Amino acid sequence: MKDRWALGWVVGLLSLLIAVAVADGERQDLVAPGAQIEKRAGGFVFTEGPACDRDGNVYFSDIPNNRIHKWSVDGRLSTVRENSGGANGLYIDAQGNLLACEGGSRRLTSMASDGTISVLADHYAGNKLNSPNDLWIDPQGGIYFTDPRYGGQDDLEQGGFHVYYLPPTGKELVRVIDDMNKPNGIIGTADGKRLYVADTVDSCILEYRIQTGGLLSGRKLFAPQGSDGMAIDENGNVYLTRHDHVTVYSPQGKKLVALKIPEGPCNVCFGGKDRKTLFVTAHKGLYTIRMNVRGQLERSAGVPKRDKE
Repeated sequence: MKDRWALGWVVGLLSLLIAVAVADGERQDLVAPGAQIEKRAGGFVFTEGPACDRDGNVYFSDIPNNRIHKWSVDGRLSTVRENSGGANGLYIDAQGNLLACEGGSRRLTSMASDGTISVLADHYAGNKLNSPNDLWIDPQGGIYFTDPRYGGQDDLEQGGFHVYYLPPTGKELVRVIDDMNKPNGIIGTADGKRLYVADTVDSCILEYRIQTGGLLSGRKLFAPQGSDGMAIDENGNVYLTRHDHVTVYSPQGKKLVALKIPEGPCNVCFGGKDRKTLFVTAHKGLYTIRMNVRGQLERSAGVPKRDKE
């Protein structure tokens, strides 16, 4: 009996060591050695839409509280906008303006450094948008954004949930996707060649090729899971937020690793001075984890060319 118990204990220990080794092997190329998920701030209601500026500061929204906050590179939390129009997804353009998908106000806006708000889009074909949710700026300065609606559906005017493109001229919206159930998170590659869009109803990530004028082609399945928000690292790996994990996929759609987050993650971005800190907005908290990789360099978002190490 003792021998059988000892053999079982050894087998169990070996299984545990193998499991740990596999987990470490999956993480070692992406996550910094010894890095842990750290909570940076709390007390929010529903955090979303993180975006990084050229200095590495990260902005994020607290939708129910109608605020946009800033987490500075020196670890200070501040409020940069009240009455945000129910701002959700955020992005920084090449001029340093803070763009926001104002789901409550049903518009896409830009806030200058002096606090001036400009409306970039609030109608399509003469009808009001649903509730802009998430956005990405391409290398030319054009803006892709998703327009679903969560909550009440009684005043919708667009006949469905779609994805739009605002050309760099800012003149007229183009509807580029009209066959998704509920588009949510959206992001493109730094070279401006591929666009990823999450469908929360069908629980999948779709990949498109970006064509001239912002049009899309070549729709295909990228990952069999949905996502609220997304990020891409310098190697083209795509970071998805779903349930209680941030899941990372290779550019070929292979699942690499799932990072467990203490609260359900809503969105994610790279930030910090070296862009090697992964920021996660997770309902009531803001979390970070140090990485071995940087976020992708996006010229349209005002991120300067990285110096050689």
